Amino acid sequence: MGDYADLEIQLYRRDDVTYGIWPVLSLPGSDADVRLDGSDGRFTAHLDPEAWRDLDADAYGRALGAGLLGSGFGTAFRQAAQTAASHGVRLRVRLVVDPSPEAAVLHGVRWETLRDPQDDRTLLTDENVLFSRFLGSRDWRPVRPRPRGDLRALVVVASPSDVGDYPAQGAARLAPLDVAAELDRARSALVGLDVTELPGSASPTAEHVLDALRTGFDVVYVVCHGYLHHREPVLLLEDDDGAAAPLLGSDLVQRVRELTRTPGLVFLASCRGAGDGEDARSADAGVLAALGPRLAAAGVPAVVAMQGDVTMATAAAFSTAFFRSLDDDGLVDRACAVGRAAVRDRHDWWVPTLFMRLRSGRMWYEPGGPRGTVFEKWPSLVRAIETGRCTPVIGPGISDVLLGSRQEIARAWASRYRFPMAPHNRESLPQVAQYLAINQNRWFPHSELEHHVRRTLLERFGDEIPEPLRAPTAPIEDVLSAGWNALRSRGSVEPYSVLASLTAPVYVTTQPTRLLADALRAAGKDPQIELCQWNDDFVWEESVYAREPGFRPTVERPLVYHLLGLLDVPESLVLTEDNYFDYLIGVTQNRELVPECVRGALTRTALMFVGFRLDEWDFRVLYRSVMSYEGKAANGHSHVAVQIDPEEGSTSDPVRARAYLEGYFREGAPVSLYWGSTEAFVKELHDQWGSR
Repeated sequence: MGDYADLEIQLYRRDDVTYGIWPVLSLPGSDADVRLDGSDGRFTAHLDPEAWRDLDADAYGRALGAGLLGSGFGTAFRQAAQTAASHGVRLRVRLVVDPSPEAAVLHGVRWETLRDPQDDRTLLTDENVLFSRFLGSRDWRPVRPRPRGDLRALVVVASPSDVGDYPAQGAARLAPLDVAAELDRARSALVGLDVTELPGSASPTAEHVLDALRTGFDVVYVVCHGYLHHREPVLLLEDDDGAAAPLLGSDLVQRVRELTRTPGLVFLASCRGAGDGEDARSADAGVLAALGPRLAAAGVPAVVAMQGDVTMATAAAFSTAFFRSLDDDGLVDRACAVGRAAVRDRHDWWVPTLFMRLRSGRMWYEPGGPRGTVFEKWPSLVRAIETGRCTPVIGPGISDVLLGSRQEIARAWASRYRFPMAPHNRESLPQVAQYLAINQNRWFPHSELEHHVRRTLLERFGDEIPEPLRAPTAPIEDVLSAGWNALRSRGSVEPYSVLASLTAPVYVTTQPTRLLADALRAAGKDPQIELCQWNDDFVWEESVYAREPGFRPTVERPLVYHLLGLLDVPESLVLTEDNYFDYLIGVTQNRELVPECVRGALTRTALMFVGFRLDEWDFRVLYRSVMSYEGKAANGHSHVAVQIDPEEGSTSDPVRARAYLEGYFREGAPVSLYWGSTEAFVKELHDQWGSR
């Protein structure tokens, strides 16, 4: 069973121990919610975790079951489980806690111990029931699963030399860690990931940890002591001399919030604090679990923590099973269920807990076809490229590795200039640019984009940019070219060079730089740049068709057609919402704006879309402006290949994305989806093209 029925349980505080319950059940492949018996908003839970504090796990689970399921909601919960089973799918349970500060006490409830009042069985140790504490976040950075083979892990093990000077929760003093043993335990759990260790590459200081996080890790595995200071969780890291250096949890959360890309998973492992052999256990009372909700609110998609003292044997068995399952399918909540099942016979099985803001639960994906299948269309796509019957259609994502994404630019501008619109619009560059054009002036977004590009390249490549090009007045295309040369000198597969190696006579691009032409020249070709002349108020540079009336693009002299303008020709650049509307009006009123050879390429050859998001203006405008030319219906597309970057909450369902695209291109256009990042697609294209 690969699909899941989703049961979202929302709790709303009514008074100190009374909460309203609102359950929502949805089935895979359906946009409609399933009505549960009695689900009219009148379910009530009676929860008093303070009264249960000293109960053992079994008694706690019974009290919790009576409080949550003892009323009518128990019937609704069982109905949800039976409905999922009747459809042959597992049940994913997401507990959504009231975000009000008064309801924060619910984060400390040991939900994992939940028992059914009818038969006293535990409900959340079954691998067919995936459970997480689901947390919202005001962080609007996109949550993108990573390609499976690219996952990186940072392991932090801190054992300060003076750790004994610090009091433990409920114990006399903290005990030093066996750093070598903890590192071995982490390595065993993280087999198959590219692991960086602190200590190892550097000492486990706060500065080194934060510097490492800025380089982008998918998993952060932390082993250190913790304690509470005025109800604030504190991590005990080290200073440069190996002595204790307390790091406030709030400081860590703030620094994580400032990262360009947060880790996909933070695993707060427990460390030995008391006892020996089978009795060896942590002694921090699970204080670092308080970081779970805060890290999720700061943008971390998933946090695993220990919500109480746990034996080292349980922690080791859980973490091994957890990461083995995560390696199997990339589902964090299933991995937690598998890990909990592996320790269900131990008295502290309930201690590991998952805080999550991933609706799909997915941390990584297998690049290729939808749902991890092999992308089967490489042979026909490569053949079309070989015969010059493929037109690359290039989107904004192709330059992400060099400049960062358009979404990152929009978020930065929205924050810097106090964008006042709805938070979900903060990632839309046309909308944020439109605000700047009104709030500042018409040309400000264009100059701000150039400023961003210049600053980003200088920050990323530093001394690799020749000194004359570091001046603020240096031509922006020269700075871009220097950054691109620095990137390709590092030896990695680079998108522009791969595209330039293809036998394509026409390239259509929404990219605002001349880097594709630079790459084509580096490949020994003579590219001819042409801009879509959508703006009647501007005197355009001379067209290649004016210089050579009979010009016909070839593989040796390809045409690079810039649909939405160039950065170094500000009047040509389609950036704001008004620009997009004016562009659409221009190309709709005068279809001859687009050269005949480009129209022919778009209607009579295989199309290869790379670097687009389906919900972006670039993709939608591209279709609306040039995909309905005469001849399309008669000739059809021999093939449309679309690379889609999976993203949580956006194009996360390949089946629906395919249906959407097939509707977009209508009949006669077989659509093949490559499910993976631009980088993954380009790497595989490089390999397929090179091995033909």
